Amino acid sequence: MGIVIRQSFKNTISTYLGFGIGAINTLFLYTYFLSDTYYGLVGFILSTANIMLPFMAFGVHNALIKFYSKYKTKNSLNSFLTLMLFLPLLIIIPTGIIGVFCYEMIASVLASENAIIYDYVWYIFIVAISMAYFEVFFAWSKTQLKTVYGNTMKEVFHRACVTLLLVAVYFDVLTVQQFITALVLVYVARMLLMMAYAFSVRLPVLKFYKLDDLSSIIKYALLIIVAGSVAMFILDIDKFMIGQMLKIENVAYYNVAIFIATVIAVPHRAMHQIMMPLTAQFLNGNQNDDLKDLYQRSSINLLVLGGLIFLLIVLNINELYALLQEQFRGGVFVVFIIGLAKLFDSSLGNNNAILFNSDYYRMVLVFGVVLAIMAVVLNILLIPIYGLEGSALATFLALVFYNIIKLVFVNRKFRMQPYSRKSLQVIGIIGLLIASFYYLEFPFHPILNIILKSLLLVVIYLVLIYRFNLSEDLKLQMKKYLEL
Repeated sequence: MGIVIRQSFKNTISTYLGFGIGAINTLFLYTYFLSDTYYGLVGFILSTANIMLPFMAFGVHNALIKFYSKYKTKNSLNSFLTLMLFLPLLIIIPTGIIGVFCYEMIASVLASENAIIYDYVWYIFIVAISMAYFEVFFAWSKTQLKTVYGNTMKEVFHRACVTLLLVAVYFDVLTVQQFITALVLVYVARMLLMMAYAFSVRLPVLKFYKLDDLSSIIKYALLIIVAGSVAMFILDIDKFMIGQMLKIENVAYYNVAIFIATVIAVPHRAMHQIMMPLTAQFLNGNQNDDLKDLYQRSSINLLVLGGLIFLLIVLNINELYALLQEQFRGGVFVVFIIGLAKLFDSSLGNNNAILFNSDYYRMVLVFGVVLAIMAVVLNILLIPIYGLEGSALATFLALVFYNIIKLVFVNRKFRMQPYSRKSLQVIGIIGLLIASFYYLEFPFHPILNIILKSLLLVVIYLVLIYRFNLSEDLKLQMKKYLEL
């Protein structure tokens, strides 16, 4: 776990920096500098582009990692990398042609509930392409076990740019319409910078030799398109459907709550970047003991870290919402229920990496289709009755069901599962601290309240984790910094 811990630590710092900037943008700058309608529009554009991302990438960002370590000669490896660079164009070019000739129809359908969307449909397409090729170039650098720069670009760059753009809107340097155009250009610039770094790590050599396992690569990529599309679909279908079923400003209100809950997934996102190529190496080399060790260690480490963030959010949520504008304060239930789903997801460790890089990757498609159908049906049923809370509940139920299926499947096929007695102890500590701290409030300003309660909570939580040795890797890291 040495390289995992080192790069995960650096990735966690950049991810938290990105989320810190994102918090300022999402909770304050967007809410004060843009109208609810335009904030909702930005959320809709980015969410829809995210749904399109795996489709535009042609599954290349996963295929790169899965197959890279299988090629041992320069000609075969360069031919494989050349294929990976050009494969997404098989989707992007026809999609663009369809968009040119069918724009009126597509825009009319998307803008049926909110007319403001009509003029911004091309923005969705451009952002989707930029996101897709960014992931391809990020995967290119991951194959060299280089993840820190890419993670910084993924988590920090565009959020820092958004901060500057929102300030420009506030000072009337940019109009809102110009802001949205500039936001699209930020995603294009991020893609180009990632490409430059990826090629500096390994310069492409264009070779067009036929690959022996070309059919396997194409089959995998096609399945990943659907499976990955389903995964992104689930992440953003709630915001998309809210934009289609309710007034678009509701996307803005929901986006604030979802952003807060998503902070729980930061350690998972950071560790995932290095776990994907390592898991592929262990699977390709039949290193089952190493794979099992990575599975269990990643699970307990992410449960401990995710549990701490879950506690900090849930126990400070009332004070945090007191700092926001009135119309954004109705998302406590959304934060709690989505937070639970994210914590469960984190506790699965590198479960996703095992499925995507094993011979059972086809099952990800099956599970994903079931999940997508379930999410859509639940959103259709629950949004009209419960509004934003109904959408959150639909997402929670779908994600929990999906994760249980993946957990059981990996256990049956690989005879390994991520949990242990220590997992139960961590869950017990989380429950105990929620019961002890939820009603604790200091008679101070909300910001001071958050700081005091958080400091007390972090100290108690880390002492308990350290005292009962619930994570050997994290204990070693704490010892290292305590000795400084």
